[in-house]
Amino acid sequence: MSSTLMEGFLPFEHEPYFNFKDEQVAARQRAAFTQVRERYLGQTFPLIVNGQEVQGEGTFDVRNPADTREVVWSFQKATPAQLDEAVQAAQAAFEEWRFTEPFQRATIFKRAAELLRARRMEFNAVMTLENGKNWAEADGEVAESVDHFEVFAREALRWASGKPVYPMPDEHVTTVYEPLGVVACISPWNFPSAIPLGMALGALAAGNTVVWKPASETPLSSYLMIELLFEAGLPRGAVQFLTGTDDVLGDPLVDHPGVRMIAFTGSKEIGCRIYERAARVQPGQKWLKRVIAEMGGKDPTVVCADGDLEAAATGIVQAAFGYSGQKCSACSRVIVEESVYDDLLVRVVEKARGLKVGLPEENADLGPVITQGSAERIQTYVQEGQGRVRLLLGGETPDVGERVGGYVAPTILADVPADDALFQEEIFGPVLAFTKARDWQHAIELANDSEYGLTAAFYSRDPRKIDEARKKMHVGNLYINRKCTGALSGTHAFGGYGMSGTNAKVGGPDYLFWFLQTKTIAQRY
Repeated sequence: MSSTLMEGFLPFEHEPYFNFKDEQVAARQRAAFTQVRERYLGQTFPLIVNGQEVQGEGTFDVRNPADTREVVWSFQKATPAQLDEAVQAAQAAFEEWRFTEPFQRATIFKRAAELLRARRMEFNAVMTLENGKNWAEADGEVAESVDHFEVFAREALRWASGKPVYPMPDEHVTTVYEPLGVVACISPWNFPSAIPLGMALGALAAGNTVVWKPASETPLSSYLMIELLFEAGLPRGAVQFLTGTDDVLGDPLVDHPGVRMIAFTGSKEIGCRIYERAARVQPGQKWLKRVIAEMGGKDPTVVCADGDLEAAATGIVQAAFGYSGQKCSACSRVIVEESVYDDLLVRVVEKARGLKVGLPEENADLGPVITQGSAERIQTYVQEGQGRVRLLLGGETPDVGERVGGYVAPTILADVPADDALFQEEIFGPVLAFTKARDWQHAIELANDSEYGLTAAFYSRDPRKIDEARKKMHVGNLYINRKCTGALSGTHAFGGYGMSGTNAKVGGPDYLFWFLQTKTIAQRY
C-alpha cells in the first residue's frame, strides 16, 4: 500500500491481554461487573433502523446462562415491516457510504479501537453475563475486536489501491474494486463481539452497508459495539440493528431482494440452508447473492510419538475445555500414535481433572454451556457413548450450588472408533474423544476423516513429519506444536474447508475481496 495512504499509521501490534493474576487488574474487572449491573440490568434496548432507535412488536428477555433465573436485559422483536424498512435504509445509505474515502473509513475504525480500549472491561463483563465466558475468554475476544478495528483500517486502505495489470501500448488499463451493496451479517452467540464485528467491518471497509442481526442470546454485546462505531463517526445509516424472532429475521432476511450478500457464522444446518436459499433469485432481485459462511468443525489434535507430550497435553486441555468447548475451533478429537497413547491420556486427564466448573463471573475455569437444552444434548452423546467407549473423566452434572444453568463437567472418552458419532459429529461442548493410531501417517488419515476442515494441531519434532502434515492435513488453519484455538486477527486468517464453510478467512489479506466486485477500466490514449 502507498506510504501516503498509510501516513500516521504505526506498525500493527496485537492488543495485549489483561493479566488477571494481578490483583489490581482483577479488582478492576470485578468493579466492571458491578458497574455493568448498575448501568444495564433490567433495561430494554431498541432496534436501530434508519439511524433511529425504534421499538418493535413486543420484547424478549436475555438470561444469564450461569443462572437462568436472572433476566439481565431485554430487546425488541422486529416486525416484517421494520425488516423491509431497515434494508431500504441500508440501500439508501449505501449510495453515500460507497463513495466515502477509504482513509475516512480507516480513521473511523482507528477511533473505534481507541474507544474500545478504554471500555474493554465493561465489554468483558457484558459478554460474561450474556454467554458465560470467564474473564480470560471474554477478554481474549474483546482484545480481538480491538485488533479487528486496527486490521480493517489498514485493509480498507490496502484494497483501495487496486491491482496492477500487464500494460497495453495504446491504453491505460486499471483494475479497481467496488462495493456490492447491503450485507446481512448473521452472527452466533459464542463470539458475540469479534465474529459479527469482523463480518461487519469487512463489509464496511469495502464500502458496503450492513443489516446486523445478532444471536438472541447475546444482543447487548453487538448493540454496544454498534453504538461505539457511531460514536467513532460511522454514519448511523451505515448499520441497521435488528433483533427478534427467526420467522421474521431468518429466511425473510436471507430472501430479501434488497440484500446483496449474506455473511453468516453458525451451525452447518443453518449455513447450508442460507446457501441454498440465497441461490434463488427473488422477484425484483437484480443480482446473484454472494454468501460467506463459517459453519463449525470437528477439530483434531494429532500427537506423534516423538512429540512433546507435556506441551501437547497442555494445548489439548486448553483447546478442548476453554469456554466449555463452545468454539468452532475447539479440539474435540485427539489422535495419538499407539506407543504414547496411554502416556498422553494420563497427562490430559490429570490436567483436566484440575479444572474448576463454576460461575464465570467469578472467573471459574469452565462456566455453563449456553442453555440447559444444549447441556442435555451434550449429555446424551456421553451417555450413549459409554456403552461403546471408555469414560475416563466427567459424565456427571457438576455441583454449582443453587444456580440453574447448563453446567457440564469436562469429559474425556477413550478408545473412540473413527466411525463413532463421538468422532464424527460436532458436539459443541466440553467433550473430548481419544483415538489410537497405528503410526503417524495413520493419524493424519484419521484426522482427515471428517466432513469438516476448520482447525487442527500437529505435535512432532520431526521436520519430515511436519512437512507431510503441512501438505496433507485438510484444514483451513493448521497449527504445528501449539493448540488449535486462539487465531489472532491479521495473523491467523481464519476459515475452513469442507462443511466448515466457504473459507473466506476473516482477518486475512484476502477477506475484503469477498465484499467487493472487480471493475476493469481501459482508456485509449
